[in-house]
Amino acid sequence: MEWSDIGERVRECRLAAGWSQEDLGREVGLERTKVAKIESGDRRVDALELARLSAALGVPMSHFLHRRPQVLSRRAQLVDDTDTDAARQAYRIEAKLLAWLRDVRQLVELGHLRLRPTLTYTNAVREADAARDAALWVRGQLGFALEPIETLMSACERAGQLVLVTDLAGEGASVIDGDVAVAVVSRQPDPGRRRTTAAHELGHMVLGDEYSSDLGVATSRADREHVVDVFAAELLLPTDVVTKEAAGRDPRDALTSLAARYRTSWSLAVRQACHAGIIEAGEVGRWSSVAPTRAELREAVGWAPQADLDAVRVPPSYAHAVMQAWREDFVTSDRAVELMHGQIAIDDLPAKPEIEP
Repeated sequence: MEWSDIGERVRECRLAAGWSQEDLGREVGLERTKVAKIESGDRRVDALELARLSAALGVPMSHFLHRRPQVLSRRAQLVDDTDTDAARQAYRIEAKLLAWLRDVRQLVELGHLRLRPTLTYTNAVREADAARDAALWVRGQLGFALEPIETLMSACERAGQLVLVTDLAGEGASVIDGDVAVAVVSRQPDPGRRRTTAAHELGHMVLGDEYSSDLGVATSRADREHVVDVFAAELLLPTDVVTKEAAGRDPRDALTSLAARYRTSWSLAVRQACHAGIIEAGEVGRWSSVAPTRAELREAVGWAPQADLDAVRVPPSYAHAVMQAWREDFVTSDRAVELMHGQIAIDDLPAKPEIEP
């Protein structure tokens, strides 16, 4: 990358942090004018300064040194001084996504991580009904039929997309870069919303709406997002299941049971019930406003643990690859902990056997 490219990445990170050039200079021990010259590409940055910038702005050093892929599923617009907190959150999510992509690539290049082929739906998907067909196709490919998907992490992994759960605020993002498909999901929303986000990002990959012109030429971005939302809802809670469950039962009791067993948000269950004809379109708002309590949801599943995309931060195959790389001394202990993204601490690593002289 050119120095101007590196400077632009510094500028983007600074604005995403909500800082002025003077604020950043104070954090890294540089005058404001030097920060300005770095951002414009008129001043080179040495390794120590780059490390300080990395620590201050909360991104890995590699973020400044690698170009972003051409397409991200929820690419943030270039932030500027007047942008919103939502735009800054989106940029930080994007930075985390690209760091995650590089982590996965490192393990692939070391030979410790083998990627599954990505599931790609080859039929055109331009409207809601086609999106529902695609979701049911994915369920069939993964062997779920109409049963609940226990963990989206493993489902996405089997479909060829590796998901990282991050503490950053926001929703999620995904990217396909060559043969690698990755996504990040924020763990800050409630569990049902986290699963919806993961299913949505899987939809971006399966439908290919962001990575080809098949859908994008004919529809607006809002329409594309709606189609992917429909895919996610049908993947998590198929309409046929709602119709069958609600037959002869009190609708609210049936939806409460479904939302608990299929681990969806209440609003998603209500939307699926509307599509199934159980709730009138004009009643969706009222139904959405009277969500069941946590006790009702837990009672519906016999108080069994239901959290997903929370304690487990990285996919199982990825975690295994990290440990193998560490055992074989391809990565240091500190790097292994970093690659696990909060899943373990350095004290959790087992002692290695001593090597005889």
